[in-house]
Amino acid sequence: MRIAVMGSGGVGGYFGARLAAAGADVTFLARGRHLAAILNGGMRVVSGAGDLHLERPAATDDPAAVGPVDVVLFCVKLWDTESAAALCRPLLKPDTAVITLQNGVTGIDVLTAALGRDHVAGGVAHIAATIAAPGTIHHTGTLARMTFGEMDGRRSARLEAFRAVADRAGFDAILSDDILCTVWEKFAFLAPLSGLTALTRQPLGVVRAVPDTRALFEEAVAEVAAVAAARGVQLGPDIEERVMALVDALMPEMRSSMLNDLERGGRLELPWLSGAVTRLGAELGVTTPVHRVIAAALAPYADGPPRHP
Repeated sequence: MRIAVMGSGGVGGYFGARLAAAGADVTFLARGRHLAAILNGGMRVVSGAGDLHLERPAATDDPAAVGPVDVVLFCVKLWDTESAAALCRPLLKPDTAVITLQNGVTGIDVLTAALGRDHVAGGVAHIAATIAAPGTIHHTGTLARMTFGEMDGRRSARLEAFRAVADRAGFDAILSDDILCTVWEKFAFLAPLSGLTALTRQPLGVVRAVPDTRALFEEAVAEVAAVAAARGVQLGPDIEERVMALVDALMPEMRSSMLNDLERGGRLELPWLSGAVTRLGAELGVTTPVHRVIAAALAPYADGPPRHP
């Protein structure tokens, strides 16, 4: 199976490296210093689930040099979705599956508009991973789960084949028959996690231990569930309990990628996380006060460090 990883950062780099180590034909699409480091020294993964070094992985910044593949793991930051979707076209053949593992709930629509409904599959990554240094992926803890599925819920041959490959790669691979619900369930966890760890500048362990911020987390989950329901996606009456059980099970040092981006002075996915909850809520008549405050308080940092007039 030929696999291209569009966006070889924490998520794409980790899953792509595990797939390559298991024998899949994987090409990493990357750029800049990260690409140069991969080409010169290989791809390294530092992980509680076991370290890994791919000495000579295939990597490039030119999708045309890769050609058609069976699966594209689409892992770029949300602000790059439209431009990266256009770059995917040389990777496509009639039955290519483009599995989006992005944060948020808006990327599927953008990919579908750009590449066509037949190519796009939904996906969710549960993992804490980031680029620790060019060419090196740091995976915090051992949680590494990829859930994916066709948007219409069918059990397609292409995703069954991908699951068979992923099962050999040493991470949890789940083929879902209701991936849209799974995407929104993760969003109900991720948007509060990203917003509150970034807003407080603290890892998850602190946010969940302080009663005030824990309460805000629970309220933020409920707001996402209300927006999902207004869009016809039912997350169940126990969604808050399920999310908080996940929160309590994770390592206390877990940090969101948005907190990492904030501390590095980078651009934030804020408009597609708490910003999206606020925007969709306004469109649907659902109040989202916690996410509205998160989006407003972090807005000065959305494009990097604030510039004083």
